[in-house]
Amino acid sequence: MRQSLREKIIHICDEKIVKKGENVGLSFYAFFSNKNDNPELLMEAAEWWIKTHQLNHFEKATDIRKLILEQK
Repeated sequence: MRQSLREKIIHICDEKIVKKGENVGLSFYAFFSNKNDNPELLMEAAEWWIKTHQLNHFEKATDIRKLILEQK
């Protein structure tokens, strides 16, 4: 996964956790605007979420953040 996407995911997770608490859930769509203006990046996130990690549609932001930070 490209570094810019990793940074964006961490940033969004941090924002959601601050606003809604430790148990807030999100889907990979949370990392994108309502417009599909970058389908390649959306598919990269979807593949990481669905294919690589076999995550449910909604996951805790804290868990997603941890997964991203553990990857090198």
